[in-house]
Amino acid sequence: MTGFGDRCSRRSEAADEPLAGTASTIRRWLLLEHAGPWGRDGLLDARLPDGLGLALRDLGRRSRSRVLLIRRPARAEGSGTACFAIDTAEAWIGARTLERLDDVVQLDPGDRSAFPHAVREPVAVVCTHGRRDVCCAERGRRLAAAAALEHSTSVWESTHVGGDRFAGNLVAFPHGLVFGRVEPERGAEVVAAYAQGRIVLDRYRGRTSHPMPAQAADVALRMRSGLDRIDDVRLLAVERAGDVATVRLALPAADALVRVVRNELSPMRLTCASGSEEAAATWTAESIELDARESPSQRGTSSSP
Repeated sequence: MTGFGDRCSRRSEAADEPLAGTASTIRRWLLLEHAGPWGRDGLLDARLPDGLGLALRDLGRRSRSRVLLIRRPARAEGSGTACFAIDTAEAWIGARTLERLDDVVQLDPGDRSAFPHAVREPVAVVCTHGRRDVCCAERGRRLAAAAALEHSTSVWESTHVGGDRFAGNLVAFPHGLVFGRVEPERGAEVVAAYAQGRIVLDRYRGRTSHPMPAQAADVALRMRSGLDRIDDVRLLAVERAGDVATVRLALPAADALVRVVRNELSPMRLTCASGSEEAAATWTAESIELDARESPSQRGTSSSP
C-alpha cells in the first residue's frame, strides 16, 4: 500500500516537475451529472444504467470529446440531470437538463442546437476521482469543498481530468484552463480570478485546446511579462520538429516567438497505482523574442523625400 509520503503528487513536487505544458489536449468536453460512486474507470465502473458507460465512451470517441461525470461537492439533489457541452477553442458552454440519464447518448457535443441554454458564468471542475488515484481524493475533495463555499453554483467535483500527480487539479470552463497543485485555501481565488477574465499564473498548467508545447510557451511568456488576462495572449501557430517547437503568440502590442524544448525528468512512478517508473516529459522555454507591431498611424506615415 502506498504511504502518504510516497504519493505521486509528493513525488512530482519533490522532483520540482513544472506545471506548464502538462494539460491534456482536448478541445471538446461533455459533462454529465452523476452522484456516484464512480469506481476505477469513471464511465465503465460507475453505477450507471446498464450499457450507458460503454455508450458514453463510444460517444466520446465519435465526437472527439472527453466525457466527465460531475457532481456537487455537497451532494445536493436537484431536479433533472445537468449536462454541459463545451468547446474550449471557441470558449463556449451550452447546457440542457435531462429527464433520464440514458437520453445523453442521443446528443452530439458538437451540435450547439442540442444544448440550447447558453451558460454565462464559469463552470469549474475539480478532479476528486479517488478510486483512480488517491491524491485526487486527498487533495481534490478538500479543494472542491473549499472553493464551493464561495462559488457554490460554479464548482463541481469530477472524474479523471488528467495529471493525477498535479492534484489538486481544477479545470475552468469554457476556456479549458487547467490549474494544478491548487491548495484548498486558493481554490476560491482561482475561480474568482477566472470569472474576472484573469489567470492565476503560478498554478497554471495550460489551455486544453492548445498542444503542450504551445501551453508551455504561453505560460512562459505570461510569467515573463506578467500578462494574466485570458485575452492578453493568443496562439497563432506552432511548428514542431522533434523535441523542439517554435510557437508564435499574439500579445496586445506585439507578436512573440517562443522556442520550447522537450526534456525528460528522472524516471518515477507517475501515479500512485503505477507499478513501474517512467520519465515524465516537460517542455521548457529556451528563448522569447518580441516583434512590436506597427500601429495603423505608423503604417500610414511616410518619410518626406
